[in-house]
Amino acid sequence: MNILKIIKKKSNRPTPKLPPALKDDYLSIDPHRIRLLSKTDIIKKGPIVYWMSRDQRVADNWALLYAQKIAFEIKQPLCVVFCLIPSFLGAQLWHYDFMLQGMREIEATLTKLHICFEIVMEDPVQAITTYVKKNDIGALVTDFSPLTIVQTWKKKIKKSIKVPFFEVDAHNIVPCFFASDKQEYSAYTFRHKMEKLIPHFLTEFPSVQEDKYAHEKSKKINWQNIYNFLKIDKSIEFFSLCTSGEKAAQKALQDFIKKRLNVYQQYHNDPTKDAQSNLSPYLHLGQLSAQRIALEIKKLRQDKNTQAFLEELIIRKELSDNFCFYNKKYTSTTSFSLWAKKTLKKHTKDKREYLYTLKQFEDAHTHDPLWNAAQKEMMITGKMHGFMRMYWAKKILEWTKSPKEALKIAVYLNDKYSLDGRDPNGYVGILWSVGGIHDRAFKERKIFGKIRYMNYDGCKRKFDVDLYIKMIENLKKVKNK
Repeated sequence: MNILKIIKKKSNRPTPKLPPALKDDYLSIDPHRIRLLSKTDIIKKGPIVYWMSRDQRVADNWALLYAQKIAFEIKQPLCVVFCLIPSFLGAQLWHYDFMLQGMREIEATLTKLHICFEIVMEDPVQAITTYVKKNDIGALVTDFSPLTIVQTWKKKIKKSIKVPFFEVDAHNIVPCFFASDKQEYSAYTFRHKMEKLIPHFLTEFPSVQEDKYAHEKSKKINWQNIYNFLKIDKSIEFFSLCTSGEKAAQKALQDFIKKRLNVYQQYHNDPTKDAQSNLSPYLHLGQLSAQRIALEIKKLRQDKNTQAFLEELIIRKELSDNFCFYNKKYTSTTSFSLWAKKTLKKHTKDKREYLYTLKQFEDAHTHDPLWNAAQKEMMITGKMHGFMRMYWAKKILEWTKSPKEALKIAVYLNDKYSLDGRDPNGYVGILWSVGGIHDRAFKERKIFGKIRYMNYDGCKRKFDVDLYIKMIENLKKVKNK
C-alpha cells in the first residue's frame, strides 16, 4: 500500500455528528478521537483540567485543544496538570532530565497564553482525585496511552471522581480505539483498515488560544524541588545527541526532511550512515506530534523515501499501540505469537554456546564486539540504531537460558537506557525480535526454532561492522572527555 497516496486522498466519509455533551462550535475535533471514561457526561461549572501525560506539548495536541474547547463553551478557566512520580518503570536521571527540560518550555508557552500549568508530585490516582475534588473541577480530560499501568490509573480515577472524564487520543493519527476493536495479527491486516481511515483523520490542527477566562496567574514552578523529589540513581550520566522540547523537536524534523529523508529508504538500516529520523525520543514523550510529521511529509514529492518513512511512522508505530492496548501481557512471553510459543518451547533445551548474566549484558561484556557496541551506543547516547536493536534483542534470546529470561533482560535494558524506553514501540520491537509478533515463521534452526534469525556474518554483508564498532568507541571517548 502506498501510504503517501492514501494521505493525499480526499475522504468521502461523512463527518460524524458530535454527541450532545460534546457539541460545540469552537474548534473542529473529530469525536472519534474522544472516549468518555466516566458514567456521567454532564459538565458542571468549574475549571476544566487537562491531565497531561503522554503528549507533552502545547502545539498540535488534540487533548489540550479539546479541554480548551470545553472550557470556552462553559466560560471557565483551563488548567494543565502533570503528575510526576519519583520513579517509573526503570527510568533514569537522563529520562527525567530530558522530560523536565521539555516541561520548562511548556510552562513558558502556557504562561504566555495565561493558561495555568502545575506539576503535582504524587501518585497520579491520588493526585488527580484530590485535585479534582479540591478545586471543584467541571470536567477532566487526559491523553491516551495503551500502557497497562496508565490504563489502570484511569480506571481507579474514574471510580473516585464524579465529573466527566474524557480520554483523547492525541498520539496517533487514527485513534487507537477507533482504528481497530481487536489485536491485529500483522501489519498487513492493520494496514488494510488504516487505508480507509487515514484520509479522514489526517487534518490540520487548530491553535491553542489565550485563556480569556483565567482567574489568576500560574505559580512559578520550583524546579529544584522537582529534582529533589526524584527517587532515582542520579550518578549515571549519558551523552545526549539531541536537545529536549517542542522547538528542538520541530527543528529536528526539518533537519531530517532537508538532510536525510532523501536517502532514508536506501540507508536507514545501515548504522554507519546518518539516515534515520532521530525523532523517536520526541515522539515517545509527545514533544512532537506524529500527525504534524505526516502533514509535513504530505507537502513533499512522493518517492520511495517518503513511502518507507511513512510506513514506519504510521503503520508500524500505531500497530504497536494497537498491540499493547489489546494485549495487556506485552512484557510477558504469554503475548508471543502461538506459532512462536510452540517453536521456542520445542528448542528450549537446545545447547547454548554462550550464556550471559544480566550484569554481563548490561556491562557489554560478551564475546561479540558488534553486540557490545550496540549496548554501548544505548548506554552512551540513550539511543540505539533501529537495525541494531533487532540484532541486539535476538542475540539476547540466543545467549540466555530461556525466552522468558531473554524478554525480561531485553525489556529491562531498553527501559533503563533508551530515551524512548517504556514505550509501545520498544516493547513490540522486542517482541517482534524474540516472540514473532507481527512476523512470520522462517526456516527452523537451533534455539530460535522458526523465529527470524540474525547473525554477525549477515550484518557484515549489510554494512561495515568494523566502522560501526569504531564509531561507538569514538563516542565513548567524547563522552569521557
